[in-house]
Amino acid sequence: MFSRDRLSRDAAELQRLATGLSDSGGKLEDGYWEAQLADVVDSLLKNGAEDDINTALDRLFEANPPAHDELADMVESRAETNRFEAQGQSYDIQLFAAPVLAWSRFSIPASTLPKSTLQALHVQLGAHVFGGEARVALADFLFSPDQLPRSFCDTWQLTKLLGEAALAGKHLGIDISGMAETNRFLSDVRYIVGAIAVPRGTPLFRWNEKDGSKEAALKEWIKQGSPNIEPLLTGCAWQPLLPDSYHAACRNADRLSRPYSVKASVAFLQSMLALMPADIRAVVGPCYDRRMEEYRVGLGPTTGDEVYHGIVWPLLGAEDEATDAAGEIEAVLRESGVKDVLFLDHHFPMEFCDDCGAPLFPNREAELVHAEMPEQAAASSQALH
Repeated sequence: MFSRDRLSRDAAELQRLATGLSDSGGKLEDGYWEAQLADVVDSLLKNGAEDDINTALDRLFEANPPAHDELADMVESRAETNRFEAQGQSYDIQLFAAPVLAWSRFSIPASTLPKSTLQALHVQLGAHVFGGEARVALADFLFSPDQLPRSFCDTWQLTKLLGEAALAGKHLGIDISGMAETNRFLSDVRYIVGAIAVPRGTPLFRWNEKDGSKEAALKEWIKQGSPNIEPLLTGCAWQPLLPDSYHAACRNADRLSRPYSVKASVAFLQSMLALMPADIRAVVGPCYDRRMEEYRVGLGPTTGDEVYHGIVWPLLGAEDEATDAAGEIEAVLRESGVKDVLFLDHHFPMEFCDDCGAPLFPNREAELVHAEMPEQAAASSQALH
């Protein structure tokens, strides 16, 4: 009983402070609320009180969306940053991710990084992505989405460990014995994860410096980092994204993985079935739970009703029915060479196969069906996300 009371008090305090911040009328008042909220969040993250944080977020999501957003921003920020004292100097710690989009007919690797690769990536990131005084530490593993930290508290712990490694001039060895298995998708994201330590008040990223920009940093990272990424993704097509603060990089990867998976699907059908993009029909339908959750895209031949392959296009963040996701899907399909695009004005349920759990996809008859490759194809159908 005592622990439940304490949890509810902590959650209530988070709600109170987040509400105060969302109602603030100016920067000075913002600073007051932010300092109070940061102290409570830091304490909860340090003590592993994930339930308290999630309870407050859940309640605010329904009752006060602006306060929910303030609390979510604060929790993410405090989980991916820290401050250490070393050699009489104060250092800011920032967790970062360097996502890589990839697709393959084979399994996309998620594996331990060789020491030589770690060192090469360390050099290229330091030279082209981070500020001149940044110390960089990397986790020695190429993560799949299923293997990233599962909670804010886990993220905070990883930030702390990598921050300590950065100040010690080391990289962080990851214990893979309890690592989650990677779900197999044709198209997916892989993550290089690390942290930087910078003297307080100095630039974190190259684009924080007067002569830097995100565009130039990405261009150089692709040019110089790619030779070190290539051996990690044998048998894959891949595209590096801009390394950035951890949560921002993950959100950017989620967003960009959607059009990438569409292009990968079209290329997959072309390579496996010699089905040219102009001979593919795409059927797009919205799927609902309590609200619209995602679009599902069934791909098949223009000459029949079959669905050979399927893509899930989830709505992200604040996206809803009013967001023109359908327009973006159509634009990507047409850019990929698919001319026959059918949008269905249905409210499809979020249905999955009872046997294998795969999502079902719409055909031109407005039925949700299992995506199945023709028998002559040498690969089974896979759902893309």
